[in-house]
Amino acid sequence: MLQRDLSNKIIKAFYTVYNKLGYGFLEKVYENSMMIELEKFGFNCRNQFPIKVYYEKMKVGIYYADIIVNDSIILELKAAENLCEEHEIQLINYLKATSIEVGLLLNFGKQPQFKRKIFTNNRKISIREDS
Repeated sequence: MLQRDLSNKIIKAFYTVYNKLGYGFLEKVYENSMMIELEKFGFNCRNQFPIKVYYEKMKVGIYYADIIVNDSIILELKAAENLCEEHEIQLINYLKATSIEVGLLLNFGKQPQFKRKIFTNNRKISIREDS
């Protein structure tokens, strides 16, 4: 499994934040808290990282990933009742538009939830600048 050890540490940080804060805050509160917790592990983290989307080598849009960890995993944070398919597709699209292959969808809802998504580079089409 790609990035297994890193994923497990991120999930541990997620549960630490969830157990301390609980349910009901805005996503930004969880994002800021995750940055603090991930940095305790010594990870290189960047939040609100711009992801440019290209179509036929022309920039057609820009997204902002909540957190990128060690340039290896994209974190998409939610504070929703439940995760839904649209959340998963959003994360997959972030993976498609970057060279990063692993993403974690972390939901700080009534019950903590996470999903791990993989989209390998050999399956990606040319929607990145470096393609």
